[in-house]
Amino acid sequence: MRLLLAEDEKSLSRAIVTILQRNNYSVDAVYNGRELLEYLTSNIYDGVILDVMMPEMDGITALRELRASDNRIPVLILSAKSEVDDKVLGLDSGANDYLTKPFSAAELLARIRAMTRSGAEQTDSRLSFGNLTLDCAGYCMSTPDGKLQLANKEFQILELLMRHPGQVLSAEQLMEKVWGFDSDSEINVVWTYISYLRKKLSALHADVEIRAKRNAGYLMVMS
Repeated sequence: MRLLLAEDEKSLSRAIVTILQRNNYSVDAVYNGRELLEYLTSNIYDGVILDVMMPEMDGITALRELRASDNRIPVLILSAKSEVDDKVLGLDSGANDYLTKPFSAAELLARIRAMTRSGAEQTDSRLSFGNLTLDCAGYCMSTPDGKLQLANKEFQILELLMRHPGQVLSAEQLMEKVWGFDSDSEINVVWTYISYLRKKLSALHADVEIRAKRNAGYLMVMS
């Protein structure tokens, strides 16, 4: 599982990274909200750990921008601010959980497990976003208006997008995940399969769409 940590106090950041790595998490560390948003546009993560008081862009502002872009990645706020109003602000801004400093490593790990578990509450055999359901066992997509079978690579691309709704995945990332490092296919094959999926989403009157973000990649959002 891959996490993104945004904490400007570098000694604490190093300590958290060490704790997480010792518990088999992969972690990238950034030091302000702006870096956080940049990393999320170009990388795939399973969860975010977010400090509130940071330079350049504070955690609450970054969180609000993240949610405004329809990114639903699980977010745990870590903050020295422990007043009820501070916690309410964080949760109302889109955080999944709020943990005050100082904290124990055991509680941090438990909160992360709970956050990522609830963020991935959908079973391995069925994913849902909006009125769209992806049957991972039957390789088909459906809405209340019908069902369509998917080719293998169509299914793999749609599964990646639905497991990371609102998160931008670059054509290179999709190429690597679906076709593999050693593929001889050209990068524009990704666009071709995205086009196939868009036609099928339209045919089923899905209330979600695969949106292109200029010079960044593709993301699944509500239409």
